[in-house]
Amino acid sequence: MARSPSFVNLLASQGSVDLDSLETPFFSSQCPEESSVKERRKWSVKEDIILIGAWLNTSKDSIVSNEQKAGAFWKRIVEYYNSSPLLVGTVPRELGQCKQRWARINDLVYKFAGCYDMALREQRSGQNEDDLMKQALDIFYSDQNMKFNLEHAWRELRHDDKDKRKPVDSPVPEPEERPIGVKAAKAAGKRHKTGKEEE
Repeated sequence: MARSPSFVNLLASQGSVDLDSLETPFFSSQCPEESSVKERRKWSVKEDIILIGAWLNTSKDSIVSNEQKAGAFWKRIVEYYNSSPLLVGTVPRELGQCKQRWARINDLVYKFAGCYDMALREQRSGQNEDDLMKQALDIFYSDQNMKFNLEHAWRELRHDDKDKRKPVDSPVPEPEERPIGVKAAKAAGKRHKTGKEEE
């Protein structure tokens, strides 16, 4: 059986292989899109915070506000993100990368916010912020079967009340007292008068 020079039998070979001396595999010369696949870059905490800032600033723009199509909205976010002076010297991110990262941040932060709210409702006397955080992280781990590693993102988004998006950190609001109706007010007035008359 004739073998091409780029084939290396890893099961039979115990010696070292010089990968630089091997020819380029057949498919990469035939399929240019295969060779242009970009390496995945991890997002740093700094990049996450810049992306969140870009999203918040763009979504709260009082001039354009929410009167923009999704494509234009994300184009503005990516431009804002890539123009950050904190990212000088780094490879710019593309729209798809920013959109995917935001989706992940938004999803996990929203889930963690629910865990934090649960920990807040179960808060016992004497527990501080660190205790609440530990309890929320434990709840998240048991619910999602993974560690929550976006605490920096949650801290950036926890007080954001953007109505277009799911609330990231909104504790259960206290029910407001309903204003009294006309009939109830008249009935209360009559009861009040009759009470004075009896005195």
